[in-house]
Amino acid sequence: MYLYTEKKQELFEKHGRNKSKNDTGSPESQIALFTYRISHLTEHLKKNKKDHASRLGLLKLVGKRKRLLGYLQQRDIERYRAVLADLNLRK
Repeated sequence: MYLYTEKKQELFEKHGRNKSKNDTGSPESQIALFTYRISHLTEHLKKNKKDHASRLGLLKLVGKRKRLLGYLQQRDIERYRAVLADLNLRK
């Protein structure tokens, strides 16, 4: 599998709200994890154009990330802007 426990913990430490590897529930850490998975699936689909099951999974992940970003934008606009800048996302 491409996403090992160490990689998840590294993402949570770097992008999480509390900067700890146990911060798995904050929107920032979940958005970072989804972004990593989206980039991996995008590269996979560039090589395997007919993999429609992975394409559906990618679209679901993009939708989840979009909903989390919307939630974060409504709750705390400063945290939202920080996540966009940190992950190089654009709205």
